Amino acid sequence: MKFSIERAALLKAVAQAQSVVERRNTIPILANVLIEAEGDTVQFRATDLDIEVVDRAPAKVERAGATTVAAVMLNEIVRKLPDGALVTLTENGATGRLNIEAGRSSFSLATLPREDFPVMASSDYASNFSAPAPVLRRLFDKSKFAISTEETRYYLNGVYMHVADSDGGKVLRCVATDGHRLARIDADLPEGAAGMPGVIVPRKTVGELRTLLEDDEMKIAVSVSETKIRFATPDITLTSKVIDGTFPDYTRVIPSGNTRRLEVDAAEFAKAVDRVATVSSERSRAVKLSLDEDRLVLSVNSPDSGAAEEELAVAYGDERLEIGFNAKYLLEIASQVDRENAVFLFNSSGDPALMREGNDTSAVYVVMPMRV
Repeated sequence: MKFSIERAALLKAVAQAQSVVERRNTIPILANVLIEAEGDTVQFRATDLDIEVVDRAPAKVERAGATTVAAVMLNEIVRKLPDGALVTLTENGATGRLNIEAGRSSFSLATLPREDFPVMASSDYASNFSAPAPVLRRLFDKSKFAISTEETRYYLNGVYMHVADSDGGKVLRCVATDGHRLARIDADLPEGAAGMPGVIVPRKTVGELRTLLEDDEMKIAVSVSETKIRFATPDITLTSKVIDGTFPDYTRVIPSGNTRRLEVDAAEFAKAVDRVATVSSERSRAVKLSLDEDRLVLSVNSPDSGAAEEELAVAYGDERLEIGFNAKYLLEIASQVDRENAVFLFNSSGDPALMREGNDTSAVYVVMPMRV
């Protein structure tokens, strides 16, 4: 195998591949990237047995072939090569080495046989549709903060992507929750997605998706089966197993009778919460919201370190209310707001609060209160 490739194209492909590789694994081949050169393209394939990513890049292939080499090491080498360099990769079958040359630099890396590399079995996908990258990016970006990190509740360790009913008809919906907060994000249902099975996309897959969804002009081909999900662009294909579990009935925890309405500038609110939370002890991190006619007082009282208070002008016309929340949860939810104003809907100090952006119901957040 021998091919030449631009450094920038090589770096982009290898960086995505090496991010999937698990740093701590007991199977040596899983630390490697499978490089396959044929025609005028080179494929870089990496897997951790749950996720597989394939990156394609244009190259001048002199001799077709395939080999595997340490993914992290290759990424580091390419990253440190000068911009604009032309990189030549040559596999030497006799020595079992991959030679990398660029300008005056040359490297020789150990390889493992390509036959040992596990390729994820292709699956029959029940549903195939395409969606614009910004739509999918919004669905996952706005929900992923609420993914649970508790390994025991493994079925919450991802984003539940499914078809749901809303006021305006059927929508493509992403939901994530950890029991303390919940995010529910809707988008118009893409053509062909109506029969899609509901799947839980794992946290790591959601993180890896970021690279695919960066280009605003890109259409992403999505394929879903009961056990796998695949996202593809012309250059990158990301295939992942989905979490084998049942996502709980989240509709039960979304309050519908909250009538006390608070409207506040989202950015100002986030900054104020951040300021008063500075004095709180890590363990409690509780911020008290005291609501009265058109004013909100945020306060933190920490016996060990001190107290803080800040007042905000808000739109609120209901009876007095005092309610406490975890500062981190409030900040994360406020930072999801793209518009100027965040609308909070409360019931009582012991009930979950609902947050949305203005009158837009396509993104809804729920946060549980704390005793303060």
